[in-house]
Amino acid sequence: MDEKPEPKLMSVQTGTKRKEGGFAETLRVIFHALIIALVIRTFLFQPFNIPSGSMIPTLLVGDYLFVSKYSYGYTHYSLPFSPRIFSGRIFGQPVQRGDVVVFRLPKDDSTDYIKRVIGLPGDRIQMIDGVLNVNGAPVKRERMEDFVTDDDGAVQRVKRYRETLPNGVSYTTLDLTDNGFYDNTQVYTVPPGDYFMMGDNRDNSTDSRVLSAVGYVPYENIVGKAQIIFFSVRDGVHAWEFWRWPWTVRWSRLFTLVR
Repeated sequence: MDEKPEPKLMSVQTGTKRKEGGFAETLRVIFHALIIALVIRTFLFQPFNIPSGSMIPTLLVGDYLFVSKYSYGYTHYSLPFSPRIFSGRIFGQPVQRGDVVVFRLPKDDSTDYIKRVIGLPGDRIQMIDGVLNVNGAPVKRERMEDFVTDDDGAVQRVKRYRETLPNGVSYTTLDLTDNGFYDNTQVYTVPPGDYFMMGDNRDNSTDSRVLSAVGYVPYENIVGKAQIIFFSVRDGVHAWEFWRWPWTVRWSRLFTLVR
């Protein structure tokens, strides 16, 4: 009589292999996610937050926004840690007057600034009695309702204007004080390959008008164009304090375009 074959025993290592496979798969997923995040941050969008009031009323302290890295092409500042592995700009695109851009400070290229492009290469820029002049002509400036702030219960009203640049781009600016320090300036002639940047909060902005601190910004130093506000909390509140969100998040600013 033929003997029946003995049943095969399952390997006692099966459970261990599954555990090892699951752990390795988790590591692969994390690695791939990091690579995707790095690619997005380097070539597509990078998040920034606004720590100062130089761009009020366009951008408020506590705004978090995405900056498109592809809008003007790529420089070594587009890369993490900004290694100087190449010079110039790859896939460069023209910067438009009126764009809100993030750039590396020429005096300290480890520092990011965000301002509005006012002058293009070859332009002549001057402030006369608080009015912006481009190439010898004053830009259109219309008075608007006051900008109202409420800091710690103290209500403050600030003069607000709508400026319209020669190319038709319009935006709002603030005038904190009459006869401010940079309400009357010299004529700034923008060198070839450079740009002239200004904050919308004109009396509270260290920008290209201050040659010793910012000055003219080389094309290579421009990191990207501010596109959309994806989160915003009141000044003095940390974004990670989620339990305070119901009354500290500026809900109306979420997912608004930067103009």
